[in-house]
Amino acid sequence: MAYIRGVQEFWGREFRVTPAVLIPRPETELLVEAVASFLAGRPAARVVDVGTGSGCIAVTLALEHPSITMHATDISPAALEAARENAARLGVDARITFVHGAYLASTPAPIDLIVSNPPYVAEHDRLTLPPEVVRYEPAEALFADADGLRAVRALIDAARQSLTPGGMLVFEIGLGQAADVTRAIADAPALELIDILPDLQGIARTVVARRVDRPR
Repeated sequence: MAYIRGVQEFWGREFRVTPAVLIPRPETELLVEAVASFLAGRPAARVVDVGTGSGCIAVTLALEHPSITMHATDISPAALEAARENAARLGVDARITFVHGAYLASTPAPIDLIVSNPPYVAEHDRLTLPPEVVRYEPAEALFADADGLRAVRALIDAARQSLTPGGMLVFEIGLGQAADVTRAIADAPALELIDILPDLQGIARTVVARRVDRPR
């Protein structure tokens, strides 16, 4: 229905959606909530939204935290076009730099916050998803290899190399992935897990990690 209507609400605002982007979901609003206190303490933070899609996260953060420097990356030119349109409609297109590329792409360091709703569905779980998701939403934004964690591991690696000391990595995961993600962060030099927050269904959904001053 969101594709038919062409819009979907996120954080109280309407975002244009096309078949090139995931439909924004309520659980992704947890990412915005999870970074609010961090950004309040770093009003001039440099932020990267990895895999921006419709731009709902990047645009919302730019609106809610007007003094941050916002970059948004995506491998899909069509997704970036949709994100730019949403940024323009909501008046923050001059404050977000959109970058075509994977993960951090060519975004300049240092980075204070990396936020992402990456692809995290394992290929073998494809048939468990509702048909309206599998048939219509972009596969590259949903699926990530056999265990669903390829993009998550890449985010963790990028964060440990590019975040400032005390900088944060906040990203979304799927059902049953919390233990594997906890181990992946524990194995990553210079990162520590702060929390994994549940969504409204009680599913471990939003991972919050921090760059420490020196490798553990």
